[in-house]
Amino acid sequence: MALLLRLLLLCLWPMGPLSANEILLVGAEDQPGIRSFVAALESRRPHDHVHFQTTADLPRPGKLRADLRLILLDNAALEWRLGETAGPPAMAMRVSRVQAEQRLGKSRPAFLTLLWSDPQLGRQLRLAHYLLPQAQRIGVLYAEHSSFLLEELRNAARPLGLEIVAQDWPDPRDSRPLQHLLANSDVLLGLDDPDLYNSKTAKNLLLSSYGRQMALIGPNAGFVRAGALASTFSDQDDWLAVLDQLLDQPPARWPRSLYPTRFGVSGNQQVARALGLEPIDPNAAAKALAEGEPTP
Repeated sequence: MALLLRLLLLCLWPMGPLSANEILLVGAEDQPGIRSFVAALESRRPHDHVHFQTTADLPRPGKLRADLRLILLDNAALEWRLGETAGPPAMAMRVSRVQAEQRLGKSRPAFLTLLWSDPQLGRQLRLAHYLLPQAQRIGVLYAEHSSFLLEELRNAARPLGLEIVAQDWPDPRDSRPLQHLLANSDVLLGLDDPDLYNSKTAKNLLLSSYGRQMALIGPNAGFVRAGALASTFSDQDDWLAVLDQLLDQPPARWPRSLYPTRFGVSGNQQVARALGLEPIDPNAAAKALAEGEPTP
C-alpha cells in the first residue's frame, strides 16, 4: 500500500509545473505602475510564470514560443506584435475603439484580442438615462475616426427611448457645430475620441455646455475630474479579473474583443450641485447599470 501511494505521488508530482503558463507582459519601458500591475497579476496566478519585458529587449514575435501568453500593455507593445503575423496570440490593453479604428480599420488580426479601454457606449447611455431621466435628446460630437460608433449608439439608444443627435465637428477650433448641437440636445455624451476631447478642447466644451446648464457624460473618468458630470470606468482590479478569467482559457477561445463586465461609476459632486441635481451615489449608480446589462 505504501509503495502504491509513493508511485501515485510520483505520477502526480509533475502535473503542477506542466500545467503552468508562461505569461509575458510587454511594454515600452519598465515603470512603477507596470511593476505594480505585474505583481498584482502574479499574486493572482501563483502557479504561472509571470514576468515583464520591454519591446527593446524582445526578438520579433515569430521568434517567441507559440504557447507563450502575451499581454500588450501600451501602443509600443501593440506595434511590436503587429510587426508580423507569426508569433503567439496576444491580448492588447489600453486600446480604445477609436484608436483601433485609426490603426487597424476594419481588420482584426486573428492573433489579437483587444481589451477596450474606453467606456462601453451602452453603459454610458444608461448612465445618462439614470442620472437625467428627463433627457431625451443625446447630443454626440463625432469626427472622422469616431463616426463609425454612431450606428452602435443609435441601436443602444432605441430601447431606452432616447434619440441620438449627432454633429460632425471636423475642426474643434470652430465652435459653431458645438453650439448648434447644444441648442438641440438635452445632454452631451462624449465619445472617447482624442481629436475631440483633449486638454485643448476641454475648457471650451465644459464652459459651453454648463453655460447652457447642460451635463456632459464621459468621455472617460479623466474628464469627470476636469468637469464632466459622470462616466463609467474600469479600474486595475476590474482588468485583473478579466485577465485572470481569460488566462484560464486556451488562446483559441479568447474573444476578438471585449469590455470588462466589472465597472464602476465616477461622479463629480460639485458639477451635480451646480446643475441642481441630486448627489451622485457611485455604488448605487453602478449597481443600477449592472442590472441593466444585456444578457449574453
